[in-house]
Amino acid sequence: MQAKITKTKVDALQAGDILADKEVKGFVARCLGSGAVTYGYRYRDKTTGKQRWLGLGLHGSITADQAREFAKKAAGEVANKQDPVGEIQESRAEAKREKLAEANTVNTVLDAFEKDHVDGLRSGDQVKAAFKSHVRPRLGDKSIYDLKRSDITTMLNEIKAESGPVMADRVLAHVRKAFNWQMVQDDEFKSPIVRGMAKTKPKERQRKRVLADDEIRDVWKALDQFEDGPACYPRYVKSLLLAMTRRNESSGMHTDELEGDLWTIPASRYKNKRDHVIPITPAIRELIGEKPAGCKKNSWYVFSTTKTKGELDGAKPFSGFSKAKRELNRIIAKNRKAEGRPAMKQWQLHDLRRTGRSLMSRAKVDADHAERCMGHVIGGVRETYDRYEYLEEKRRAFEALAGMVAMILNPPANNVIQFTEAAQ
Repeated sequence: MQAKITKTKVDALQAGDILADKEVKGFVARCLGSGAVTYGYRYRDKTTGKQRWLGLGLHGSITADQAREFAKKAAGEVANKQDPVGEIQESRAEAKREKLAEANTVNTVLDAFEKDHVDGLRSGDQVKAAFKSHVRPRLGDKSIYDLKRSDITTMLNEIKAESGPVMADRVLAHVRKAFNWQMVQDDEFKSPIVRGMAKTKPKERQRKRVLADDEIRDVWKALDQFEDGPACYPRYVKSLLLAMTRRNESSGMHTDELEGDLWTIPASRYKNKRDHVIPITPAIRELIGEKPAGCKKNSWYVFSTTKTKGELDGAKPFSGFSKAKRELNRIIAKNRKAEGRPAMKQWQLHDLRRTGRSLMSRAKVDADHAERCMGHVIGGVRETYDRYEYLEEKRRAFEALAGMVAMILNPPANNVIQFTEAAQ
């Protein structure tokens, strides 16, 4: 029915009744099945030709006169070829985006991703360290909805310049996983990461870098000069070569893993998921050092930077890899420049492990024993694996490696290194 919409007319409506206003075309009062009356404005969008309904409010919350004024305003917008419903929807969507943007910074997403996906992974500490060192300082406070491809590219270029292209690609892989995880549960987010952002090619990622003798001397010299960084760092880096360990295997060395002259890296920390036993040679023993002054327990992390009342306590493993490595590279570059030598080719801590294997070959260590020293499985007979097999052979191999390093650092006067048969 049609009449001027007033309070009296509205109060008389029955469930299902619709009252169209005679004064403002499109202004309507509808009585719902519940008995509540809602005001609205019906119109046809002049752009799309579709009929629209704009809710104005419930009777009681607003009066009939107030609803008529809202309808008049909407009618004016329609006359100007505007779409009141579309504008409201857009406004609501914008408000939703703003609310999401405030809640979903890169830091917030990385926190949630770490808790849901990273915690408990064998490589979890590496992923968190990559986020902490490279991503959070650069993008952490930005909303994920404001991220652009250029933001990712700029970050990767900076990481490449500071830590090398391999690290840049490693960070890219971690961030890609985090953003893909976010997209699964967030309809509003689209990852800015696209193909072609990697800084290396697949073949280039298969590193074969082995440090030359002069480079080993450069590293050792710089470590002996290392002052602006963790005191444990020189000992830690040397362990990577003398024990042929991976980065986190040495950084996580704990005295609970040491028994007599053996260091057992537990399967939970080792790549092949097996315990790996390393005979402790005098050279490795020297790197372990003494109990930290601030440690109140009977066990501690060997390479640690945490302190209690200003004294090292060994409470947590060392993790400041990137900053310390940059300082080490700076010292090496400074020394080589002072000696009139070219800059050292880009290298990584993991190259020390590969260098150790090469030095064992130079020392005539049996190839199988050298592979066992690296924790590689020989023959693939997993069921009969014995972590204490070939201990003496491995001990002689590590001693031969230490001997090779010693001769490289202090070459004989005639500059000829005599090789000895070792661990045959």
